[in-house]
Amino acid sequence: MKALIYQPSKTAMQSGLSKTHYWLVEYEPEEPKVVDDLMGWVGSGDMRAQLKLKFKSKEEAVKYVEDNGVPYEIIEPQTRNVTPKSYADNFRFDKNE
Repeated sequence: MKALIYQPSKTAMQSGLSKTHYWLVEYEPEEPKVVDDLMGWVGSGDMRAQLKLKFKSKEEAVKYVEDNGVPYEIIEPQTRNVTPKSYADNFRFDKNE
């Protein structure tokens, strides 16, 4: 059993960063998913795969995992490079095409 500690990325549908200010602890699945022969549903007996724990900081998440003796991996967030530009720049006559 291994835990992943990461900060969620922003949604692709909006430009806001509202749901990215916390850290998640998520467990890797211990057993593979199984397809039910009768209904075709996919399921698993692994209850920890459904668990997502939220923490205010990376240090709190690491402390929780270390206190419970679970091996973990930290996935650092990637930084965004946003170049500020004006809407009027779309209509400049001297811009390169």
